[in-house]
Parts: sequence; C-alpha cells; structure tokens
Amino acid sequence: MTKFTNNLKTAVFLAAIFGLALGIGHIVGGRTGLIVAFAIGGVMNFIAYFFSDKIALKSMRAQQVDERTAPDLYTMIRRLSENAGLPMPKVYICPQDAPNAFATGRNPKNAAVAVTQGALRLLSYDELEGVMAHELAHVKNRDTLISTVAATIAGAISFLAHMAFFYGGSNRGEGGNPLAGLLMMILAPIAAAMIQMAISRSREFVADHDGAVIAGSPHGLAGALRKLDAVSRRVPMENEMPAQNHMFIVQPFTGETLAKLFSTHPSTEQRIAKLMAMTPRA
Repeated sequence: MTKFTNNLKTAVFLAAIFGLALGIGHIVGGRTGLIVAFAIGGVMNFIAYFFSDKIALKSMRAQQVDERTAPDLYTMIRRLSENAGLPMPKVYICPQDAPNAFATGRNPKNAAVAVTQGALRLLSYDELEGVMAHELAHVKNRDTLISTVAATIAGAISFLAHMAFFYGGSNRGEGGNPLAGLLMMILAPIAAAMIQMAISRSREFVADHDGAVIAGSPHGLAGALRKLDAVSRRVPMENEMPAQNHMFIVQPFTGETLAKLFSTHPSTEQRIAKLMAMTPRA
C-alpha cells in the first residue's frame, strides 16, 4: 500500500467519523445538539492540543538533553531534522526500562521527540536512527493535529450518544424507541473509537515510509521494530496512559485480549513487510 493510499485512507476515515457525528447530531437535536457537542469537545481538545506535550513529557518523567549531555543522540536528531527540512526539536530522554519513543508538540516549531533509556540500551545506532526518523516524520506530517481532530469528533460523538439516551432525541416525543437509544449510546462511541484507531494506524504506515526516507534506508527502522515489539511485551511501561498510546512507536499496551480494531498501531509484521517493500530489488 502506497503512501498516497494511506493518506487517502486517513481522509476517508476522517470523513466517516465526521459523517457519523452529523448523523447522531441530527438524531439528538438537530443543529443545536451538534453545536453543543462540538463546543464541549472542541474546548477539551483545544486544551489537549496546546498542553498535551507537557502532559506527555511529565507523565514519562522526561528530561531534556542537549549537545553537551547527550551528544550522539542530539547530533543524530539534528542531522535527521535537516534531512527532513524541519527545525531542530527539543530532545528528551525518559528514565523508563520499556523501550519506546514518541513525538509530541502542536506543530514543527513546537515539537519534541523523546526516547526511553530502554530503547537507547536496546537499539543499535542504525536502528535508533530509524526510530527517531519515524518520530520526525510524525512531526513533519502534523500527525498530532490529525489525532486531535479525530479525538475531538470521537468525543463529540460519545457526548451526543449519551445526551440522546438520557435527554431524548428529536424523535422521542414522537414515540422514539428507548432500546434504539440505548443501542446508539453503546454502539456509536464504539464505532467512533474504531474509526479513530484506524486513523492512527494509517498514520503509522505513513510515518514508517517517510521515516525510512528521512533516514535513507528502511532497514534500521525494520530492525528496531522487531526488537521493540519483542521486548515491549515483556517490559511494561511505567505511568503509561492508554489515551497516549497513539504517540509511541510501538503500542505500550500488549494485552492479548485487545482487539485489533481497537489497536492504535498496525501489526509489526505488516509494518516490517511494507518497509522491506521499499528496498529496490536487484
């Protein structure tokens, strides 16, 4: 699947979740109900958009480093940022044994990339380079903004569904079915979450592709994904918050009961296969 196809999938998923919100808003109370829900969701996600980086970094106990305190890592990220045509982000190291990395920040000028101590110990130079290039690809593609838009609409859908059940939709006075309201309250947020997770998975494929381009090869990232996937299943993330799972290069939560439809990341096998498909055949 090409980068264009994944970007197209993201657009389709965003349109689908927006359409779902419009449909539920009409059922609940027409335009007024929709405006109220989006206002509440918008305020919450406006706060998240401008402060989620600080929340994420604090929850991971991230410590900012520079050219003096982490010269190899800092120099690597500076070179990769130049390759990507990005301003130099802030660089953090998290005192976590679980190997992982993430990017945050509302735009490239306010971006930060972070890596755990576990990843620094586990990965070779080329593998770490692939991981950090992947995170810079998220920054370049403004995936934080895309995730925020999806979360805003999903939150609005959940609010609308509960409002429809507890306060009655536009058709309750005309004999609306309470069972139908209950089903909507349950199924609508599930559908929204499924679409939101699908958007996250499509962005991971794009970041993998673009990260390989920034690094100059897909091999480092592919090797890193193999190691990160294997070790993250054995070493749990400390202070991990499920709402932040989409930020990490591999999903911290690895419970076997987690349905694939609710996973924020594609399978590691799929990701590696697509990376290897970028390698020119002799």
